[in-house]
Amino acid sequence: MRTFDFAPLHRATIGFDQIADLMDRVMTSDVTQPSYPPYNIEKTAPDAYRISIAVAGFADSDLSVEVKENALVVAARKAADDTARTYLHRGIATRAFERRFTLADHVRVTGASHENGMLHIDLKREVPEALKPRRIEIASVKPTDESDLFEAKAVN
Repeated sequence: MRTFDFAPLHRATIGFDQIADLMDRVMTSDVTQPSYPPYNIEKTAPDAYRISIAVAGFADSDLSVEVKENALVVAARKAADDTARTYLHRGIATRAFERRFTLADHVRVTGASHENGMLHIDLKREVPEALKPRRIEIASVKPTDESDLFEAKAVN
């Protein structure tokens, strides 16, 4: 059984619908995930990541990298080749593709480079100052000096 009912989550929580939608999307696209082109995701620093995609045969002008609605979309369209070629073996695929990566909150793309048939996309998580943990200083109460105290007399 690969389906989950998130109805109790929607009844008891507010604002977590993105998590339920993400889980739903992951579970439904688990089987149909394309394997072309191959890619790596690596953690380069505590808050930095790099996606490397094998794009052999594509020029810079054939590739596009866009960020829209918390999704990184990498696409490639190869221009039609006008020269007539006869291949004995064609192992380098240059078919069009579109690969989507869902980005977490506060993750932004810092750059992209294309070298040696690899497209490298650098990402960084930038948590706003308001969301970072902060230390609250605890003030100590000064002990009272007995010379400041005075005698109180009972009224009754």
